[in-house]
Amino acid sequence: MVEQTMQQVQLRRLGNSDLMLSPLGLGCWQFSKGSGMIGKFWPVLSDDVIRDIVRTSLAGGINWFDTAEIYGGGKSEEVLAEALLALGDEAKDAYVATKWWPMMRTAGSITRTIDERLRRLKGWPIALHQVHQPFSFSSAAAEMKEMAGLVKQGKIRHIGVSNFSAKRMREADRALREHGLRLASNQVKYSLLDRRVERNGIMETAKELGVAIIAYSPLEQGILSGKFHADPALVAGIGGMRKLSGDFKPAALERTRPLIARLQELAGKYDASPSQVALNWLIHANGETVFAIPGASKPHHAKENVRAMTFAISRDEQRELSELADRCGAR
Repeated sequence: MVEQTMQQVQLRRLGNSDLMLSPLGLGCWQFSKGSGMIGKFWPVLSDDVIRDIVRTSLAGGINWFDTAEIYGGGKSEEVLAEALLALGDEAKDAYVATKWWPMMRTAGSITRTIDERLRRLKGWPIALHQVHQPFSFSSAAAEMKEMAGLVKQGKIRHIGVSNFSAKRMREADRALREHGLRLASNQVKYSLLDRRVERNGIMETAKELGVAIIAYSPLEQGILSGKFHADPALVAGIGGMRKLSGDFKPAALERTRPLIARLQELAGKYDASPSQVALNWLIHANGETVFAIPGASKPHHAKENVRAMTFAISRDEQRELSELADRCGAR
């Protein structure tokens, strides 16, 4: 085990914004209360549990929370806001990011739905408003024009996107420049086992433009924790759409076992867990470009998340994990 000093979480600037955020935020999809098709991905959590998760995250140095309109049809936004308000001064410096759902809509819907977002968030300011998907009836430029209007009205602070390609990121940033603004972030799927953004130009373009990458599914739905490798019987207990992931199949678990073994070795060295090492790789392997939003369905999951920000694996270990993940079939 290496000796290390527990330190205060170092905030970093979110891309082209003025937001100083913790490297990890809390993803709040699991706060959907089982509402709607998307909300059924996770079990229903009680208000007390949600409040404890938010409190534990804040106490550990996380200062921002990511939610979305589609998460339970606004239910996640609502219960997150209730938890933050209930915590009073403990949450007074917290930032909230949310997302507009574009499917089967035009850009004008961004402006038409913003008051509903603010209502669901009970007036909590929207620090970052993101276009959730690239698929809508409008161009990226039209969407950015609407977003820019909301910034000028003071209804949102910064603008991000999610699941945008490198080309569409450029289009969005170029459109925002015409309004004197810049694109702050692109939220994408990224983990040790899903490295596509490193290969399809998204990471390279983000660094060139100064856009932050916000990584969702950073632990591959729990695969990188190693618990399913240690006890494959746990797979049977997975519920909802999550159980459809091919990563939980026996052959996939066997293929990724060497990576899990190395994460476990490094966990011993840093007095951490495999999940914490995997998250640590994610927020350090690309300088300060990448933020991550692991979820938490229990307070101890939130405590597990925040510990990942208190140490840093070496550059050699970062490279080793990258190479090992490739050999284990990372996408």
